[in-house]
Amino acid sequence: MKHRIVVLGAGYAGATAAGRLARRLHPDGTEITVVNADAEFVERVRMHQLATGQRLSPRQLRDIYGGTGVRLRLARVTAVDVDQKIVTLVDEHGADEIAYDTLVYALGSTAADHGVPGVAEHAHDVAGKQSALRLRDRLAGLGAGENILVVGGGLTGLEVATEIAEARSDLTVAIATRGGLGDWLDARARRHLRRVFDRLGIAVHEHTDIARVEATSAITGDGRTVPARVTVWTTGLAVHPIAAATTLELAETGQVIVDATMRAISHPDVYAVGDAAIADGPGGKPLRMSCASGIPMGWQAADAIAARLTDREVPKVSLRYFNQCISLGRRDGLIQFVTADDQAKTSFITGKMAARYKEAVCKGAAWSIVHPTLLLPTRRRLTTTTRKEWRTATA
Repeated sequence: MKHRIVVLGAGYAGATAAGRLARRLHPDGTEITVVNADAEFVERVRMHQLATGQRLSPRQLRDIYGGTGVRLRLARVTAVDVDQKIVTLVDEHGADEIAYDTLVYALGSTAADHGVPGVAEHAHDVAGKQSALRLRDRLAGLGAGENILVVGGGLTGLEVATEIAEARSDLTVAIATRGGLGDWLDARARRHLRRVFDRLGIAVHEHTDIARVEATSAITGDGRTVPARVTVWTTGLAVHPIAAATTLELAETGQVIVDATMRAISHPDVYAVGDAAIADGPGGKPLRMSCASGIPMGWQAADAIAARLTDREVPKVSLRYFNQCISLGRRDGLIQFVTADDQAKTSFITGKMAARYKEAVCKGAAWSIVHPTLLLPTRRRLTTTTRKEWRTATA
């Protein structure tokens, strides 16, 4: 029998793992199946662009995996039994189950509301394609002078605020952040960020907590009212809830605890990658939820699985960061170079060059997903079990 590898989720991490596995393992010994609810690969790092009405190139997963040997199952995962090694799912034909020998859990994350009242009822987010499309439709229906409030001063918040302000200069855009604007950046990089926000007319509410979201406003922790015909919530991510219903060992965040090879510490037949997993980066700090973490995690998991199945040494590559790429509209940007553990250095790039840099990074990441069996040399090796079976059959 072939060794059955099931990959749950085809975001950056899951799609990377599936493509790399197809390069590493011979189809005579393995069967790789990707389960994903959406028929397209979603460039999550571009959801702020989608929300402002920009057209993104569709990338069908069937086209991506055509000819690679990877099977695609378009379905929504409803449960995972990691003890019986069974995944329950629902597709257009109804409920079904598939079994696995090795599981790659990459179901990702959604927007986190942190229990703030009114967020679920009144706020929008850009954590996924459907939510970004809902925000796009909402923005399209606004008239000149309407107020937009972006809550959250991280990378996503900065990109959303500047993208909306540039695309809809007729709207009044504001951002609320718990700390100072870009306070983790180099001091000179922060000054550039403030100049961009001033140029785009974005009001900044620093050191501000939002305690409640209402239909046309947001209430701060100290009782102030910030007008907001539309509130965009970008205060972080929450993991997919499926893992919490399993016997996997999880962190307080709900992420699967994995070792340096992305293997679940409680279940050796399960690997978790991307936002679904919590893994140590340089200095023992957990890797942050991001494309910059997810793709290398997918590489590591795939290489570890292939090595273990073919009785080769398991590679252990230290995962680290190099930069933080922030688009500030379509014509400006900020590339903050960072240490291995994601601390800002004194070097950075701004302006049009930074915008082009960020665009190149996004295109490069998508290209690697869309061409899963290109770039790296393809060495499809038979599993140890398959080799033994072949030797027995020919003896």
